[in-house]
Amino acid sequence: MTATINPTDRLVSQLVNGLLSIQPLAKFAKYQARELIIKRAESIGVAWRDDVKFLRSRGGSEPLSPQWEVDLARVTNPHLDYPEYYLTSFHAYEQGNMSWDAAMEVEVAAYSVHAKIFAETGKAGDSQLRQSYHDLVVQALPNPPQHILDIGCSVGMSTFAMQEVYPAAQLTGLDLSPYFLSIANYRAQQKQSQQINWVHAAGESTGLPADSYDLVSLFLICHELPQTATREIFAEAKRLLKPGGKIAIMDMNPKSEIYAQMAPYILTLLKSTEPYLDRYFTLDIAQALIDAGFQAPTITPNTPRHRTVIATA
Repeated sequence: MTATINPTDRLVSQLVNGLLSIQPLAKFAKYQARELIIKRAESIGVAWRDDVKFLRSRGGSEPLSPQWEVDLARVTNPHLDYPEYYLTSFHAYEQGNMSWDAAMEVEVAAYSVHAKIFAETGKAGDSQLRQSYHDLVVQALPNPPQHILDIGCSVGMSTFAMQEVYPAAQLTGLDLSPYFLSIANYRAQQKQSQQINWVHAAGESTGLPADSYDLVSLFLICHELPQTATREIFAEAKRLLKPGGKIAIMDMNPKSEIYAQMAPYILTLLKSTEPYLDRYFTLDIAQALIDAGFQAPTITPNTPRHRTVIATA
């Protein structure tokens, strides 16, 4: 059974929000969402539990390798003030992105969540999603960018994928979670990819020098932000970009028929893990970029449920 749903203001959506305001129901929905993602991962050949266990121990016998805490201390900016919106539950993790559990499961979760974007691609759906985004970025940039900033880089999957497209560029991956950055740095060591600079900072106030980047990329970030934070990040990206530089945003497409016809049960599970989804779906992203000083953007669907937004500084 499906119902025609606008994820922002229809009666079904409002009912879902009401249910999720009841803590026991919200907790149950998060549990169900997590179980659904794990089952899908295992159905496409991703050994979720074994892969996470191996990563946590780094192939050793400890439940959590002591080296992770060493790495965490190295990447953490002790002077960083975390935005209040960030210190909340995300993706069925009560501590949100500020935990080892969340960081250790990013990669396997990405394979699972992106498995059904394209028919019969399974685990390869994740790389195909990223490729569909990069194809549009390459088309939009007349010259290969030399300096790229990946805001909200998480555990580095988006940064490494961008590096494959532009191997000669100097890349910076920036994220608010030191746990995510610890994984990113570890993966960089495994790949022997030491030319990426990992920065623990907020996208709204990066501390990076102005007019320094040819491309600022946000991959699946905006739907995890309240509108005020999105606008502030756009303004910061404008400050960081060289004249003529590009901001590229890949995220959920609010106009996709997939979301418009989503089953109420699935919508409930989705909203239980995405606290700012309604705010993202009601954001006029083109106007927000123009307000930040960018030229009017292009908005192009790159999958049945995602869009790529590109604007020039």
